[in-house]
Amino acid sequence: MTSSLSQDLAELRDILQKKSVRFGTFTLASGQTSNVYIDCRLTTCDPRAMPLIGRLFRNKMHEMQWFPDAVGGLTMGADPIAFAIARESLERPPIIDSFTVRKERKSHGMQRAVEGLESPQGTTVVIVEDVCTKGESTALAIENARGEGMHVLGAICLIDRQAGATELLRTKHGVELVSLFTLSDFKQ
Repeated sequence: MTSSLSQDLAELRDILQKKSVRFGTFTLASGQTSNVYIDCRLTTCDPRAMPLIGRLFRNKMHEMQWFPDAVGGLTMGADPIAFAIARESLERPPIIDSFTVRKERKSHGMQRAVEGLESPQGTTVVIVEDVCTKGESTALAIENARGEGMHVLGAICLIDRQAGATELLRTKHGVELVSLFTLSDFKQ
């Protein structure tokens, strides 16, 4: 990793630590109880963090040899990450489009499960996520993207809580999950 990427990673970690990581007793979306809660949207929607996220996710995709046409994931956690990556791709082509995956297909209009791409069929994608715990949200995004005919190269999350997501996605969906950070990178 180059010095500038190391600096980006350290800066993003500091923003996450200050804005998004909370300690106490919390019930997570997975139903588990934890003494650490991470509200990544407080960071991913921060204009200072957006270019860092875009560069670091693009770098992670390059490390993995994933060269997608588009990035996206389950709305809402994935949305600002996908938008940051797409915006950053203007600075360093090739341009990568972004998309949003709905939890359920729309019941009206075009009845889409994926929004933001004119024709998702055959699009090569990377699924992104803010926090991965058990991996169920990422798995749903993968299933819905594949249901629209997309080819999923892999998945990247901002923070992996290391609570089963990697194993679930690999064994049940054949998708490798990588992350920028793990829960152990954040301390009280």
